[in-house]
Amino acid sequence: MSKKRHKEQSLINNIFILIFGLFVIGLALAVSLFLYYSRQIPDPNVISSRRVSETTKIYDNTGQNVLYNIHGEERRTIVPWEDISDMVKKATLVAEDAEFYAHKGIDFSGILRSLYKDIRYLEIAQGGSTITQQLIKNALLGDQRQNVFSITSRKIKEIVLSIEIERRFTKDEIFWMYLNQIPYGSNAYGIEAASQTFFGKPAKELGLSEAALIAALPKAPSYYSPYGNHYPELIARRDSILGSMLKLGHITKEGHDKAVNEKLTFEPVRDLITAPHFVIMVRDYLIKKYGEELIENGGLNVVTSLDLRLQGIAEETVEKHAPTIDQRYKASNAALTAVDPKTGRILAMVGSRDYFDIENEGNFNVATALRQPGSSFKPFAYLTALQKGYTDSTIVFDLKTEFNPNCEPGAFQEKDRFGIDCYHPQNYSGTFRGPVTLRQAIAMSLNVPSVKVLYLAGIENTIKNAKNMGITSLNEPERYGLSLVLGGAEVKLIDIVSAYGVLANDGLKNPAVFIEKVTTSNGVVLEEYRKNEDRVLDQQIARLMNNILSDNNARAPVFGFNNYLYLKDRPVAAKTGTTQENRDGWLIGYVPSLAAGVWTGNNDNSSMTQEGAGVSAAGPIWNEFMSRALEGQPVDQFINPDPVFENKIMLNGSYLGGYGVHSILYYVDKDSPTGQFPADPYSDQQFQNWESSVARWAQNVFPLNQDTSSLEPSPNP
Repeated sequence: MSKKRHKEQSLINNIFILIFGLFVIGLALAVSLFLYYSRQIPDPNVISSRRVSETTKIYDNTGQNVLYNIHGEERRTIVPWEDISDMVKKATLVAEDAEFYAHKGIDFSGILRSLYKDIRYLEIAQGGSTITQQLIKNALLGDQRQNVFSITSRKIKEIVLSIEIERRFTKDEIFWMYLNQIPYGSNAYGIEAASQTFFGKPAKELGLSEAALIAALPKAPSYYSPYGNHYPELIARRDSILGSMLKLGHITKEGHDKAVNEKLTFEPVRDLITAPHFVIMVRDYLIKKYGEELIENGGLNVVTSLDLRLQGIAEETVEKHAPTIDQRYKASNAALTAVDPKTGRILAMVGSRDYFDIENEGNFNVATALRQPGSSFKPFAYLTALQKGYTDSTIVFDLKTEFNPNCEPGAFQEKDRFGIDCYHPQNYSGTFRGPVTLRQAIAMSLNVPSVKVLYLAGIENTIKNAKNMGITSLNEPERYGLSLVLGGAEVKLIDIVSAYGVLANDGLKNPAVFIEKVTTSNGVVLEEYRKNEDRVLDQQIARLMNNILSDNNARAPVFGFNNYLYLKDRPVAAKTGTTQENRDGWLIGYVPSLAAGVWTGNNDNSSMTQEGAGVSAAGPIWNEFMSRALEGQPVDQFINPDPVFENKIMLNGSYLGGYGVHSILYYVDKDSPTGQFPADPYSDQQFQNWESSVARWAQNVFPLNQDTSSLEPSPNP
């Protein structure tokens, strides 16, 4: 044999010996690990009865009063295999591990995917665990994974223990332990506790739709809770499970369709929970930021912004008035939110009249939902107009006016020649008041002048101001037209109250917050409130708006002097809102130290009576809450604005000159109101329609004095 051949053979032998040695070492290590961990496996009853984790506590703003324990004392009742509905078993297999009865306890591809994500992104990712692996995690290893450096050890434990569990117990025994062990949310552990908690019946009596819904919960028990704000997502997951059961032949088409269409009735919430809508909002935030496992098992301490005194007043007030507004005005629901304008802290929140009335969607949080704000959006247009140089004395005409330039002035038809809807809104009262100042127009909540103000202010500028002040939902500007000022876009109650708080705080914005501090069980601070104040509105504009919105004399012609927007012992700024067909009634108001808003209506968007719109339904709740909340508190005065002087016709409160009676567009370039008179008013697309309505009004009011020739624009009026 040649030397070269000898070297090659020697190298091959050495490689073989090395590989064999590594194999022997690996095998010995695997056997050792297997023997080591296999001795840790308890009997099935120990696995099923194991208690888990520390609770996360949510506190009020004092850090002393517990609002809610996330996974407090567990509720668990172990039931025999035969006392668990077959539908639950099949639905769970479909939802969690369809190949359970085929594999040996390990999904190696899922483990590899999880390891890859853990190492690649240096974070603890979710793996495609089998039912056996999930049992191991819940019963032996705990569901908290510490850090990326313990990943390998944990995965080895999972594999070894899963193999040993599969060797010691039958598939039915493993599945039985799993169903009696896993958390379903609302502190219910095991299928029997879940069935009793959500449906008030034993697990063996669960129907198909109920079984599929319960099987949907373990993936994310807090997120999918039927008592939370993600009920639609829960139903979608239930329907997906039912669809898979149909495909696999577990159920018939008839059974599938019946289950999908079944309306489920849930047991009232049994958890001890204070301020439930607020707490669920906090919980959802925490889960989104920190993950469900840490929130449910990590023992966090969460101090919130909630003021228990104000929360109690809010709940009592809504509960007191809700039956009356339901009976009188067919408004079955109400919501209230209160904010500290100086800090942005949410002090009180009632998301619906009764959180525990699950049948009527009481758990739905209207305070964080999108609803049309009606006229409560008007202040954003008016303050934008003031920014551009218009004054609170500026005259606009409250007359029936067509705002679609393609529609014939005065005809008020339904559509223009292109088939586009004409737009000529009505006032709430059905009457028109002629020339009014901006102060009068917003105080009396007149619609036609407000649409004109939005046009003068500019839709884009108005949206920008609203966003800067805290409205987070105006993301489709192409969808909004001049109806924006009458509530043509959706907002959240929590947002609009915070945005009004900018006015209360002299133009300084503090974003809405509800978390004061989050710490781990050993005292590590995860997050803490820091004031984040930003000037988004000039002081003069804020003070002028406060002066206008607190002017009880200006709103008295519509609301009367002794109205729900008025607090007899202190100045208060407020604005009502009513949406089209009386679907929503709003009242938002504030003093320098407190802003609060009330929404009334129906969750299904059905109409209230016309009498209940705006102030009638929302007013009593808002007025009583503010009166009680501010009782005994110092009387804060709004800072007066600087005097405003403007000699230009229309801007100075006068509409009569030597040129007849004209609309404001005859004298004003809308983008430069204090500048030169327009050389050609007809170049403005709204001029002809606005001018036409003013001309008709003037002919009736000044039949002898109105020179119709003066309606032709003068080159230098």
